[in-house]
Amino acid sequence: MESFKRTEMIYDPPRGWLDLRLRQLWIYRELLYFFVWRDLKVRYKQTLLGAAWAILQPVMTMIIFSIIFGRLVNIKPPGDIPYPVYTYVALLPWQLFSGALASASASLVSNQSMITKVYFPRILMPLASVLSGLVDFAIAFIVLL
Repeated sequence: MESFKRTEMIYDPPRGWLDLRLRQLWIYRELLYFFVWRDLKVRYKQTLLGAAWAILQPVMTMIIFSIIFGRLVNIKPPGDIPYPVYTYVALLPWQLFSGALASASASLVSNQSMITKVYFPRILMPLASVLSGLVDFAIAFIVLL
């Protein structure tokens, strides 16, 4: 009877802030693609307007800011820039940042069962949430151009 040698894999936590294990991210790039695709499908299937929501949200916020700060408070932007364009340019990166922060932190909690059952680099979940938010940013940036 043959004896079987038992092998164990030990995963050490990364040391320091800069050890992102980019090689593992490259190995699991297809899984990252599917996580991003899943986030986009879920986001746009659950809304009545679909991808138009990516355009409507910053435009409506810009209109509200323009009415309140441009008309009522009478704030003037520097130079000859129209106030709605001035606020829209500022809103796009802010909405990307705030949405990325909220969705990245929520992604770990909402995918807890997958994280505890299957091994993959844990950074893929928040990264997929941020990348799916970049799609909204790109759509809204096209409107800006």
